[in-house]
Amino acid sequence: MNADKEKWILLTILSLIWGSSFILIKKSLDHFNPFQVGALRVLIAGIVLMPIAISKYKLFPKKQVKWLILAAFTGSFIPMFLFPIAEKEITSSIAGIVNSMMPIFVIIVGALVWKFETTKQQLIGVFISFTGVCILAFGGDDGAAFKLIPILLLLLATLCYAVSTTTVKSKLMDVSSTVLSAFVFSFVLFIPSLLALSFTGFFSTFSFSKDTMTGLMFVSLLSIFGTGLAMMMNYRLLKVSTPLFASTVTLLMPIVAIIWGILDGETLTILQFVGASIIIAGLIFLRAKPAIKK
Repeated sequence: MNADKEKWILLTILSLIWGSSFILIKKSLDHFNPFQVGALRVLIAGIVLMPIAISKYKLFPKKQVKWLILAAFTGSFIPMFLFPIAEKEITSSIAGIVNSMMPIFVIIVGALVWKFETTKQQLIGVFISFTGVCILAFGGDDGAAFKLIPILLLLLATLCYAVSTTTVKSKLMDVSSTVLSAFVFSFVLFIPSLLALSFTGFFSTFSFSKDTMTGLMFVSLLSIFGTGLAMMMNYRLLKVSTPLFASTVTLLMPIVAIIWGILDGETLTILQFVGASIIIAGLIFLRAKPAIKK
């Protein structure tokens, strides 16, 4: 399969998987607290990918270990906690919409850290989308004060994703996507996620009750598909495209997230709908031309 066709297939599948992650986080929060959801999400992915990591341990990129650690914590650890914390206060639909800011952070991080070129059109697109985020943050029925903090947490998570994406593209492209995912979850993040889960008191209160098993089902789906498999596909997408193209998966994710949210009884206020539309308009504007070059 040629790279151009492959990247669009990967983009579509990732949009469906990650767009569905927000509703799975919401359902998991009915059974576990946000820190348990985040830790379980990483830990289960590490367990599933452990056989690959062990069988390919000789390929571990020792010379690039600092970049591997940076990419792992910013892309596959910190955001896994920030999203559940934020979704305790806002809907899964809004979380999906805010996550669509990722291309903006890819442009900013790429320009400041990796010296990618930034065009005037991209800067205008950033400003348009930032305006939409402000409207979205203050457009809820519960008032601005209760929406600002979770929005900021989501923006921080999205910034982390951008740091990870640009790091992988710049420093880790010689490692296969499957092996890279296995190393991230099974070697780098396994112990931190296990410790984090222990500190939440999960093991001392665990029981084989219906509530716990239902929660584990939702987290397992989130972990296996929305974390392990999705990160493999995302690393592969970075190999056959650019960081900006890979980040545009977040343009399609809100559509999936909103559909799931509506099916689950969520609603958007008129002001939030306007803010979401402005965010997407800004992203489309900054993507109108192929963009980042070293």
